[in-house]
Amino acid sequence: MKKHVVAMVLVGGRGTRLGAITQHKAKPAVTFGGKYKLIDFVLSNLAHAQIDTVGIVTQYEPHELMHYIQRGASWDLDVNDGGVHFLTPYTTREGTKWQRGTAHAVAQHLHFLNAYNPELVLVLSGDHVYKMDYRRMLDHHRASGADITVGAFKPHDDLSRYGVLSLDEQDRVTAFEEKPDAPASDLASMGVYVFTRTALENVLKQGVGDDLDFGRDIIPKALKEHYRVCGYYFDGYFRDVGTVESLFDANLELLDHPEYLKIHDYTTHPIYTRTEDLPPHHNMSPDRVRDALVCDGTMIMGQVEHSVISSNVLIKENAFVKNSLIFTGVKIGEHSRLENVIVLEDTVILPRTELVYDRPTVIDNETLWKVGDDR
Repeated sequence: MKKHVVAMVLVGGRGTRLGAITQHKAKPAVTFGGKYKLIDFVLSNLAHAQIDTVGIVTQYEPHELMHYIQRGASWDLDVNDGGVHFLTPYTTREGTKWQRGTAHAVAQHLHFLNAYNPELVLVLSGDHVYKMDYRRMLDHHRASGADITVGAFKPHDDLSRYGVLSLDEQDRVTAFEEKPDAPASDLASMGVYVFTRTALENVLKQGVGDDLDFGRDIIPKALKEHYRVCGYYFDGYFRDVGTVESLFDANLELLDHPEYLKIHDYTTHPIYTRTEDLPPHHNMSPDRVRDALVCDGTMIMGQVEHSVISSNVLIKENAFVKNSLIFTGVKIGEHSRLENVIVLEDTVILPRTELVYDRPTVIDNETLWKVGDDR
């Protein structure tokens, strides 16, 4: 069956800069805002754009993410003619098709695209935080007559973390450099691309070597080969949460600036997620919980300030939590004190434990064992 647009969502990266947070899971499976996973944002965007044929290109630690997404029903993507497809590494007579770079990963699954014969291919990363109507970018691509369109935004942090592009007055990309030391522009790539299918197949087949990346290799090569490469400027909220600090800051922005992402807007662009059947949260000390997001199934008997508390968390009497992210299933013992920490799933913090830091610090059971040994 022919589809006008097929999305390829890249979820296979290790996310090494997140350290222990992604030790046993793919980065898109990381918790955000208490109740969401990072993958929820791109899947919700696709649902709102009515793009219902999605290839999930996975490799690193895929089980949790695949179990979470399943057939995509939570995002209205469980359709018969299309739907969600997990595209994993596979073996052929030539050997195992491991993915080496973002473009190389897509190149391994051109057979999936050929099955749907799309006019356009939307290439996305599954680990960014943003709300975007992809239809506007697709319309811009068609109107400009582009072979390739690169989503662009103005970052609030270090430009050297991104691919940096320059545009002319007609939105043509005139230069593109991946993670430059001296950026020539204030526009960065979102890692969101629209390709005509023919252009995508050609640039991938012309790529040299197995370690192919869209930003480092494909876009610069397309410019040299005189493909029509255009930019689409996105002026909404966009965060790349690829480091511990950026993940921590983006979560706390939900408290400090709720108008940025507008997660409470359930009329125009809600963020869908897969939720468990848990009881309401129970705040047993209402005068001691201030400026916090608290999810279902959580019981608070201590004090919480300026923190994001995920589901099924227990905070015991006289425990104090400030400026922290507490993931699902955490137990915090009596008289403990936590500040500037990210506590990972199912961590048990014993009574009278003090975890106070000047900068965001990841805590899990393994970390606590090491702390105990040091003492």
